[in-house]
Amino acid sequence: MVNNDFWVLFAMLLYFIVVVIIGFVYAKKSNENSDNYFLGGRGLGPWVTAFSAEASDMSGWLLMGLPGVAYFTGASDAMWTAIGLAIGTYLNWLFVAKRLRKYSEVAGNSITLPDFFSNRFHDKKNVLMTIAAIIILLFFSIYVGSCFVTCGKLFSTIFGLDYATMMVLGALIVFLYTFVGGYLSVCTTDMVQGAIMVCALVIVFVGSVAAAGGVDNTIAFLQSIPGFLSGTQTATPLLGEDGKQLVENGLPLFGDASTYGIITIVSGLAWGLGYFGMPQVLVRFMSVEHSSAIRQSRIIATVWVVVSLSCAVCIGLIGRAVIPTTFLTQASAENIFIVLSQMLLPSFLCGLVISGIFAASMSSSSSYLLISGSAVARNIFKGLLKRDATDRQVMICSRITLCVILIFGVFIAMDENSSIFKVVSYAWAGFGASFGPLIIMSLYWRRTNFAGALAGMVGGAAMVFLWHEVIAGFGGIFAVYELLPAFVFGLACIVVASLLTEKPEQGILDEFDHYMEKDC
Repeated sequence: MVNNDFWVLFAMLLYFIVVVIIGFVYAKKSNENSDNYFLGGRGLGPWVTAFSAEASDMSGWLLMGLPGVAYFTGASDAMWTAIGLAIGTYLNWLFVAKRLRKYSEVAGNSITLPDFFSNRFHDKKNVLMTIAAIIILLFFSIYVGSCFVTCGKLFSTIFGLDYATMMVLGALIVFLYTFVGGYLSVCTTDMVQGAIMVCALVIVFVGSVAAAGGVDNTIAFLQSIPGFLSGTQTATPLLGEDGKQLVENGLPLFGDASTYGIITIVSGLAWGLGYFGMPQVLVRFMSVEHSSAIRQSRIIATVWVVVSLSCAVCIGLIGRAVIPTTFLTQASAENIFIVLSQMLLPSFLCGLVISGIFAASMSSSSSYLLISGSAVARNIFKGLLKRDATDRQVMICSRITLCVILIFGVFIAMDENSSIFKVVSYAWAGFGASFGPLIIMSLYWRRTNFAGALAGMVGGAAMVFLWHEVIAGFGGIFAVYELLPAFVFGLACIVVASLLTEKPEQGILDEFDHYMEKDC
């Protein structure tokens, strides 16, 4: 360990100073009006858009949760999830990004996702806007908590300091630059953080292969663990009464490999569906400077995701060969990236690489805070409670919301034994099923109406809870990741409700017929 190492602290301090400065640099422009604060005035270039979308999406889950799963139970779960995410990323950029950029401007110049839903269906009472805002508030509060868990685990593992204290400190740093700089500072820091994240992953991946004695030795050791490198089996750690993996003669003990069947493979791939409903990604599509920049952004984003996910999974696998008995629970295994960085790198470089973990957490939690603030301030406060609210009042409401969600996220993150992977999977399913089907049908199906939109959003969200809490308990085919059945159910609700009710009014149909002709 490099506890209290001056150069590690110095490197991380430099990083913190840079992101806070970025926040203050953009403070003046962001605070000119709520459009700039929440969407950056639709002025993001292709590189910033791509890096910001992916860095804000992946969070500390990429550098801690995913490698932790690979370290503890082998390749299957992490690999199929990564493949699903890579496919979902590409398809989302291909089929949604350009259309949403154009339609969000045609539909009342919408600057938030709830805005778009209400404007798209000419919802004068703002029912869709309000429900969407409530869903965002609910699931992003969970997401923010998972990011703060990352901060706490990071600092407590590196410096041996109290988890709760370090978690709160990390949360306050994120809050500061989000509160001051708004969307522009968040996206700019995301680009810096995205670059740090991918560099950190590549460096530690290469270093861990060398530390394990080369590719051949690493593969030989991992193949000796039943099912560890298989795509259709998963390793089964033998656990003691304390819930920790048993160790004998300096080696971790595993039982016979468990079958990783088609249902679990489909569950992993189903993660890709979540992208169609992720507010932090969709809002980046809405904010790009021109739809013509989407193609370049798609290429950049896809390459970033494939490289990052591949390295993250491999780090977890190789980590088991380098330090096979260091982590005896899945929650503790989520520190594998941190410990390998400490072992392999000089202190200053280790500090920069470890900043990549904090970068991942910061980029995501800042986006979650900002989108939640916009949902409450613009879509609930102004859209429902006080329609004549001034821009200043909207901004004040947003910042109050940031404070409340900060406190709630800290409360959720107080349990340091939380598994980041499990916490994120629940919120991911919630967003994917609530908004994903509606986004696709809004952009592609002319007949979609208000009733269908409402049914799809509520039905998808409700099915996530029902499937996760009740139906999945029956096992077998019902054990599939709740996102898949909830997504399909949401689509069915939109189609059935739309066909059983009146078709959209002519003004809505005219907008749909011509929105792709808009030069924006």
